[in-house]
Amino acid sequence: METQVRVLPDVDGVRVIVCAGEFDSDTVEPLRSATEQAVVDPDLRRIVVDVAGLTFADSSVLNQLMRLLRTGRLVVAGPLPPQLVRLFDITGVGPVITVVNGVEAARSL
Repeated sequence: METQVRVLPDVDGVRVIVCAGEFDSDTVEPLRSATEQAVVDPDLRRIVVDVAGLTFADSSVLNQLMRLLRTGRLVVAGPLPPQLVRLFDITGVGPVITVVNGVEAARSL
């Protein structure tokens, strides 16, 4: 599956970045670009990264999520794919990242 990143229209200060496909150091650029644009937008109170469509993720995705986490605005919308669950477990970041089931639940926080 090809890597896809879609940015949904902002609603009530919430931006949703939808990821699908395989993400690694060679294909993470669209995600990096979308997250950097979100971080510098002062009107956003929340940045949601929808990972339900990920089929592969390596440390480059984790790096982008950690950058967003430092802003205090990150929510990850799942369900988390097994690959990302494993990555969170191995690195120990699972407990510090807010994960909810679905984009609507993330928007409502």
